[in-house]
Amino acid sequence: MKERNSGKVFQRFTTLDIVLMAMLAAANAVMTVFLSPVNQALNGLGGPILTSTITGLYMIYGLLAYYIIRKPGTALITYGIGAVVQAFMGTAYGILSCFVAAACYLVIVEAAFALVRYKNWSLPMLLITGGAMVPLWFFFAVQMYGYTKWGMDVLLIALVVRVLSGMILCGLLVKLLGDALASSGLLRRFAVDGRAEA
Repeated sequence: MKERNSGKVFQRFTTLDIVLMAMLAAANAVMTVFLSPVNQALNGLGGPILTSTITGLYMIYGLLAYYIIRKPGTALITYGIGAVVQAFMGTAYGILSCFVAAACYLVIVEAAFALVRYKNWSLPMLLITGGAMVPLWFFFAVQMYGYTKWGMDVLLIALVVRVLSGMILCGLLVKLLGDALASSGLLRRFAVDGRAEA
């Protein structure tokens, strides 16, 4: 009985699912390259707090894939591919950061949608998930990059800004992009088509 239930939950991914996840992961790797100078510019203007404003953009690809495909394991595969692609393309933050960040994101996203049994794809759910993806990676980043030198006040402000960025530039943007693509007819063979919530 348990095997049958698990078979229903862990649906098989189609070739189109895999292609979409790979495309989004590759697009994220390219976007990250272009965001690097933007991040450096923001750091020069406003330090760690201003750079925190674009945090959500780094996380969007996996959540967008989940919103479109709506199958358990989507975040695991998408963020996994993304980490590998980023590692090959190179990153200013080090190869280890690619995999640690991806692991943090996928754990939160998979857990979030498992809790709602993969039935809640509303804007509030996406906003909460986008914000919830931030703290775990932020904790590891603080240890890896010596952010403790910022001081507790700056750390807390940066965390709040990053959570808000995750909600807006990841959660909200996923909803807008996903629904726009579904409305255009480009996602006819995916779960999001015709079922995107208002």
